[in-house]
Amino acid sequence: MTDTTPHPPCPPLPHAGEGGDGVRLPSPVGWEGGGGWGLTERARIAAYYQQRQEAGLARRYSLFQPGSLFRIQHFERDTLAALKRHGYEDLHQYRVLDVGCGDGGFLRRLVSWGADPALLAGVDLLEERVASARRIDPCLDIRQADASALPFEDARFDLAFQLTVFSSILDSTMRRAVAGEMTRVLKPGSAVISYDFRVARDRQNTRPVHVAELRRLFPGFAVDARRVTLVPPLTRVLAGWSWLLCELLEAVPLLRTHELVVLRKPGGPP
Repeated sequence: MTDTTPHPPCPPLPHAGEGGDGVRLPSPVGWEGGGGWGLTERARIAAYYQQRQEAGLARRYSLFQPGSLFRIQHFERDTLAALKRHGYEDLHQYRVLDVGCGDGGFLRRLVSWGADPALLAGVDLLEERVASARRIDPCLDIRQADASALPFEDARFDLAFQLTVFSSILDSTMRRAVAGEMTRVLKPGSAVISYDFRVARDRQNTRPVHVAELRRLFPGFAVDARRVTLVPPLTRVLAGWSWLLCELLEAVPLLRTHELVVLRKPGGPP
């Protein structure tokens, strides 16, 4: 039977630079409104991801590819375990931000894990990715924005994810600005969940992100770090031949290329 129940309209999204209540937000220190240190790095990042898109890498990361399916399933297992360790099993009650959300795929995965779509938000640098995300799910709050100037008010979110964002930023000043903005929009006692490369994926356009640097980027945060993810090129070669072999190899720490890190912001209820 077809469901003919009318759905409520999606609320209008705030304009860039406005918080959830339409309040104009200040720019972070060091930001020059589209010029200064951020311009060149933003342009480089946008060009890099545009090149990757034009190179037709979507097929490589398709879930119909055994290597991609293995990686995604293990990423989900590890992320769900981290959320459970830190008391975030009831996702429906939390406001969650995805920094560098792309077409919103991870936000939609959070919905399947129980998150409330009305409490989710994402930002991405590329206009076409944001447009794609809005076409797929117009009701998700996804905005085109620079993560070093997040368009949200202070202490809005309970969780903030960054999935291979920091490794894409070569400029250390911009990395600090992004971390500062994530800290600003998180409530006391809330958490950053970082999933990123321990080794550079592309030495010209990415840099590894280690736990020591995350401690510097988020000073005072409690840190829970785990090595995860079997070397992706190896997984792509082996997964279609032997899933069990991939499972066994991923148990070897030296063959894990990423770190999944939960960083808890100081404060909040005891």
